[in-house]
Amino acid sequence: MIRVTVWNENVHEQKHPAVQKIYPQGIHTAIADGLRRLDTAGQLEVRTATLDQPGNGLTDEVLGSTDVMTWWGHCAHDKVDDKVVARVAARVHQGMGLIVLHSGHFSKIFKRLMGTPCALKWREAGERERLWTINPAHPIARGIGPCIELEHTEMYGEPFSIPEPEEQVFISWFEGGEVFRSGNCWRRGNGRIFYFRPGHETYPIYHNPVIQQVIHNAVHWAAPSAWWSDIHAAPNVPADQAPEPIQATGASVH
Repeated sequence: MIRVTVWNENVHEQKHPAVQKIYPQGIHTAIADGLRRLDTAGQLEVRTATLDQPGNGLTDEVLGSTDVMTWWGHCAHDKVDDKVVARVAARVHQGMGLIVLHSGHFSKIFKRLMGTPCALKWREAGERERLWTINPAHPIARGIGPCIELEHTEMYGEPFSIPEPEEQVFISWFEGGEVFRSGNCWRRGNGRIFYFRPGHETYPIYHNPVIQQVIHNAVHWAAPSAWWSDIHAAPNVPADQAPEPIQATGASVH
């Protein structure tokens, strides 16, 4: 069983009628419902968490029972507690998968794990996007086909100031001419991270069955096979406890 926490700041849905119309129960509910619909084998246990909950919805108890987290944020990145960010990063290092969606590129957790500004160009003009599968053999691209076409979306354009992806699954072309690395994979410590671009709050992209399939695939790809619980430990090993006898005595004394 893969335990999935779908996290969303859930701010736009409370303030903007246009967003409420598209996502009346919140973006997190649309994503969670898509995961449940596709979970025909009963392999996922899906729950949601939001910014306004205690501990930003990500208490030690929640994180301790999460194998993969999806993250959507936009206008409230600065409202996420730094202590929560540190807890999430530590859990990723131990093995938790993290799926960062759309404007989550500017979230504290993504920038912390990437170590770069994660900045990009953008334009909101409702233009067409073609999301090309450039690594069709990748597990995240399973069943997706050569191209996903989105009729109306927000443009994200290069340069995207991220570390070089360890694997790249998708690249986008937009009606205005820009291109963008839209599906990128990294490993941080023992955890897998996938950034997936589509998903602006004023377009019904998370209701799209193919987009839901990508997220479902990513959850399975990012799920840990084993945990590295003591990854942050840095114990001293005395010479008399070394795996083999040490003959030299040139080590410094502290």
